[in-house]
Amino acid sequence: MEALPTRARVYVAGVAVAGLLCLLPPHVAQAVHGLQMPHVPWREFASLAVLYACCEYLVRSRYLGVPNPGGTFHPVLLAAAFLLPPSAAALVALPGALLTPVEQRPFLARRIWRAAQLTLAVWAASRAHQAAGGRNAVAAGDVPAALGAVGASVLVFCLLLTLLDRGIVALTAGVPLWRGSPAAWWRQFLRSLAPVTVHGLAGLMMALLWRSPYGPVAALLVLLPMCVSWWAFAQYHRERAAHQATIRALVQAVDIKDGYTRGHSERVGQASTMIARELGMDDERTEVLRFAGILHDVGKLGVPTRLLTKNGPLTPEERRVIELHPEYGHEMVRGISFLGEARAAVLHHHERLDGSGYPYGLAGGQIPESARVVAVADAFDAMTSTRSYSRARPVPVALEELQRCAGAHFDPRMVEALVRAIGRAGWHPAVTAEDVRPPDPPAPAPAPTPAPDAAPGSAGPVADQPRARR
Repeated sequence: MEALPTRARVYVAGVAVAGLLCLLPPHVAQAVHGLQMPHVPWREFASLAVLYACCEYLVRSRYLGVPNPGGTFHPVLLAAAFLLPPSAAALVALPGALLTPVEQRPFLARRIWRAAQLTLAVWAASRAHQAAGGRNAVAAGDVPAALGAVGASVLVFCLLLTLLDRGIVALTAGVPLWRGSPAAWWRQFLRSLAPVTVHGLAGLMMALLWRSPYGPVAALLVLLPMCVSWWAFAQYHRERAAHQATIRALVQAVDIKDGYTRGHSERVGQASTMIARELGMDDERTEVLRFAGILHDVGKLGVPTRLLTKNGPLTPEERRVIELHPEYGHEMVRGISFLGEARAAVLHHHERLDGSGYPYGLAGGQIPESARVVAVADAFDAMTSTRSYSRARPVPVALEELQRCAGAHFDPRMVEALVRAIGRAGWHPAVTAEDVRPPDPPAPAPAPTPAPDAAPGSAGPVADQPRARR
């Protein structure tokens, strides 16, 4: 969301307008929708709105070092949905969503999106709870009857958040809404349903205690487990931040060692992300594949610099040394547990479908899927980047070469996914590392020697000399 495409801005504006309609005062909503709205208990509304805003500001404060706790205080919003009319319950989310810190640009768009998304979800949950007779059950303290209404509101709340999230991710990435895999949508919904169900039960406890003789003070005790949950999240976040700092340091070390490929790791991570999204993979796996692309060449730290920057052909001995870099890389990252299948991609991204790759000569389905994704992304960036031993090819030419080698060297699914993604969104590599390559020579470089595994008359799938130097 660094720079929202126009379609995503329109989507955010539409969701924001829908959220504003949910905030219509009860008497206006009654006139517009023909609804019989009960009287709004403004004291409860004000208490819940202030409580939610304070909690959100506390956990999102950058002073605590934990950006985005992931809905830690949804129980407050769901308690509002169980206690208040829909328009008032939706309004509870607004101050906290608009006033709490935002960590990334564009700040205004992110604030508006967060506010609109929560407003719609809380309004829908309150309507579902009201339609299921939950308000009467909460007022009477009838827990069995209230549980059914809570189940309906939790399902609506979770489903709406999932659909809105998938919509903004698809439009921001340039992927049509209908292209994503239904299985990916379903997995995201199920993954978020369990925590939202727990939040719904906590919200029900808050609502019941709020209406009990013990009053709002007793209801606040329900938030204690949420605070423990937030503390655990903070510890996880700090550990993950430490791992990511380690990853950045490794990538920077590779870039410094091989100046001609500076930024290559980031671009491969970006291309791997495009492939994963085009294939409909869920956000968690897409992030793992981005890490795989970023780290795929970290093993070059174990290769002598003179081999990485050599202008002439490599000797067989030199080539064997360079072909060890996937194993070096795997040894470096295998202790980083959250990388998951990214570690396999680091080890096997130079394998080929026909078994001609290295380090183990795996073929076909023996090659992990993550490695097949990174292999395509790596080859694409190698062809479209200028190196000490080859000049960059135009993007269309590189894609044609990948298609030509699909089935022999590269997985055709991954190749076609990259072709579709670039055809729709273009290739705009976002590289943060400074480019320190020397200026290109005025005369074109001589054609590279074909790689041993290239087709006759071809410069090979990556136009390098030899392919092990990618």
